Amino acid sequence: MQAKKRYLILLSAGACLVLLFVFGGLQVPASRSPNRRDDRSRNGYHPDHPWPHFSDPLPPFIPWDGLETDEYNIHISPKQKREMVSSVYKGKRCRMDSCFDFTLCKKNGFKVYVYPQQKGEKISESYQNILSAIEGSRFYTSDPGQACLFVLSLDTLDRDQLSPQYVHSLKTKIQSLHLWNNGRNHLIFNLYSGTWPDYTEDLGFDIGQAMLAKASISTENFRPNFDVSIPLFSKDHPRTGGERGYLKYNSIPPFRKYMLVFKGKRYLTGIGSDTRNALYHVHNGEDVVLLTTCKHGKDWQKHKDARCDRDNAEYDKFDYREMLHNSTFCLVPRGRRLGSFRFLEALQAACVPVMLSNGWELPFSEIIDWNTAAVIGDERLLLQIPSTVRSIHQDKILSLRQQTQFLWEAYFSSVEKIVLTTLEIIQDRLFQHMARNSLMWNSHPGGLFAPPQYSSYLGDFPFYYAQLGIKPYPKFTAVIHAVTPLVSQSQPILKLLAAVAKSQYCAQIIVLWNCDKPLPAKHRWPATSVPVIVIEGESKVMSSRFQPYETIITDAVLSLDEDTVLSTTEVDFAFTVWQSFPERIVGYPARSHFWDSNKERWGYTSKWTNDYSMVLTGAAIYHRYYHYLYTSYLPTSLKNLVDQLANCEDILMNFLVSAVTKLPPIKVTQKKQYKETMMGQSSRASRWADPDHFAQRQTCMNKFASWFGSMPLVHSQMRLDPVLFKDQVSILRKKYRDIERL
Repeated sequence: MQAKKRYLILLSAGACLVLLFVFGGLQVPASRSPNRRDDRSRNGYHPDHPWPHFSDPLPPFIPWDGLETDEYNIHISPKQKREMVSSVYKGKRCRMDSCFDFTLCKKNGFKVYVYPQQKGEKISESYQNILSAIEGSRFYTSDPGQACLFVLSLDTLDRDQLSPQYVHSLKTKIQSLHLWNNGRNHLIFNLYSGTWPDYTEDLGFDIGQAMLAKASISTENFRPNFDVSIPLFSKDHPRTGGERGYLKYNSIPPFRKYMLVFKGKRYLTGIGSDTRNALYHVHNGEDVVLLTTCKHGKDWQKHKDARCDRDNAEYDKFDYREMLHNSTFCLVPRGRRLGSFRFLEALQAACVPVMLSNGWELPFSEIIDWNTAAVIGDERLLLQIPSTVRSIHQDKILSLRQQTQFLWEAYFSSVEKIVLTTLEIIQDRLFQHMARNSLMWNSHPGGLFAPPQYSSYLGDFPFYYAQLGIKPYPKFTAVIHAVTPLVSQSQPILKLLAAVAKSQYCAQIIVLWNCDKPLPAKHRWPATSVPVIVIEGESKVMSSRFQPYETIITDAVLSLDEDTVLSTTEVDFAFTVWQSFPERIVGYPARSHFWDSNKERWGYTSKWTNDYSMVLTGAAIYHRYYHYLYTSYLPTSLKNLVDQLANCEDILMNFLVSAVTKLPPIKVTQKKQYKETMMGQSSRASRWADPDHFAQRQTCMNKFASWFGSMPLVHSQMRLDPVLFKDQVSILRKKYRDIERL
C-alpha cells in the first residue's frame, strides 16, 4: 500500500513538471556546445573575462530576442516574430564537418568562384569592392568545377528593408541558382541586417548551410569555426592599401590630451539607447569627453528630452577627428546594431577601443587576441569605466596602442585585407595540419604574409628569429642571373664566381642561365671550392630569378647580376650585416623614390645621395622566403609587366619586402671606385644608358604603387660601415680593409 502511494505521488509530481515545461513555468538554460568555451578562449576573446582583474561579469541584461516590451514589439506581430527567429536560427548547428563538403577542396586546393553578375542587378560599391578583392586574389577561379567555395554576385551586404541598397526578391533569385545546393560551400557577406525597431540578424532569406561573413554578429547566433565575424566598414573604406595607422611616435609616457572620448548619436528610444543615454553620468568635459546628440532622424524633436538642447550645444564644440587622435582610449558602445564604424576609426587612430557592446562577437575573433589591443567591458559597468582605464599601467597602454596599429594595417585598413583575412581563416580550417598559429596571426607581419603553403614552422620565416631565440643558417646561396653568352675567360661573371666562391659564408652558387645561347661546356666554368649549379631557365623571363628553387638550401640568398663587381670582402661584410637584419634586403646599389607634384605621380631616381628607399637586387642579400612570396603572393599582371619589359623586377621585390616589413632596406658601404666601375660595365652600358629603360622604371613605380594601394617604400639615410658596425673598430678595420681601398 505504501509503495502504491509513493508511486502515485511520483506520478503526480512528474505530471506537474511536464505541465510547467509546456506552459513556460520553468526555463531550461540553452545548451552549449561542449567546445564552445574552448573555441572562444583559443582566439583570444574571453566573454567570461571582459575586464582585467575583474570577477566574472553577469550575463547580458536582455538578449536581443528576449525583448518583450511594448516599445519594441508595437510594430510586429507574434507570428512575424516567430518567423524571424526561426529564420535566424536555421542552420544554427552547422559546423565545417556537418555543412561543408571537404572533397571539393582536396583535389584543387582552396579556390573561390564568384557567380557571374546578372543583367539588371545593381551592386553597391562596397560589394563590388569585395568581389574585386576575391577576383584579384590567388584564390580566385573562373571555373566552378575547380571551386571549393562559392560567393554570390547578388548583393547581400545591406538587408535592412528601409535601405535604398536593399535587394528585393533575393530569396527567389538565390534559390534559382543551379549551384546553390542549399548554400553548401557558399560564403555570404553581410554588413547590415534587420530593420527598425528590432534590428534582428535576419537576412530575409534562408541561408541554408552557407557560411556567414557578417558584421555586428552576436555570440548567440555566431557559429564557431563556421561563420566569420567581420568589421562594419563604410562605403568610403579603401578598396586596397589604405592609410597607415596614426601612431607615428612611441611616446613615453603614452598619454594624450584626453583619457577617454566618444562622440555620436544618442538614441532616445528603442534598441541601443540604454548605454548612450547614460554616458552623461561619466562625462566630465575635461579628460573624459563623452558627447551625444539627439539631432538625427526626421522626427527627433518629437522625442527630445530635457537634456537634448544642452547635449547638442556641447556636441558641436568638439571636432571628432581631433578628439580621436588625441585620446588614449575611445569608447565603442553599441549602436542600433552591435557593431559601429567607431571600432575601425579607433584602431586606425591608435586610440585603444573600450568595447561596450554585450554579446558582440568581435571581428576575426577566431584568430585575433583582442585582449592585447582593446579593453572589453560590460554595458552595465559603465560607471566603472573611468577608474578602470585610469588604472591601466602606461607600459600596457603603449603595448595596446602598438597592437592597434599592427591589427589595423595587417587586417582592417582596406576592403581587400578584410576579404583576404576572411578567406585565409576559412583556408586554415580546411587544412588544419598546416594552419597558422596564434603567434603568426597576432604578431608582425601577420597571417596574410605567413602563408602556410610555405611552411607551418615559425623558424622558416625571417620575422620570428628573435622571438624563438634562434639565428638564420650561417651560410648563403648565391644566385647569379646570366643573360649574355660566355665567350671569353675575361668576362665579369667568371670574376664574380671566383670572388663569391672564396667567401667563408658561401654554401653554393646557382647560375640561372637565361641566355638564348646554349650552355657553355663544363670546362669553361672556373674551378671553385663550393658547388656551382647551373639552372637553365625554361621561360627565360626576368621573374624567374625569384623562383623558389628547391636547390636553394640556405636561409640567405645573395642575388647578383652577372656583371656585378664585388670583392670577397664586400660579400662577407654584407652577409654579416644581413644576419642582424634577416627580414630586410641588405646590399650595395641604392635607389630612391619621390613624389613628382608637377606630374602628380611617383618618380624614380638613381642619383647618388644619402637618401635611399631601395637596394637593387643586382647585389643584395635577403631571405629565401621572399622568393616564395614574390611567386605566390604577387598578381600575375605585375609579374607579366616585369617580364614584358625585361625590367623592374628589382623594384617590385623592394616594394614587396617593404610592404611586408614596413621598413626600409639597408645599404652597406662599398669600395670607393664602385660607382665608376658599375657605370663603366660594357655588357649593360647600353641598357642603363637607354632613356626608355629609365622611363619604364618610372612607369613601373606607379603601376606597383597602384596595385599595393599606397607607396610601401620607406626612406632611409642609414648606411652601415665596417668601421662602425658592431665590433671594435681596430678589429674590423683589419677584417674588412679592402672596402676602404681606392
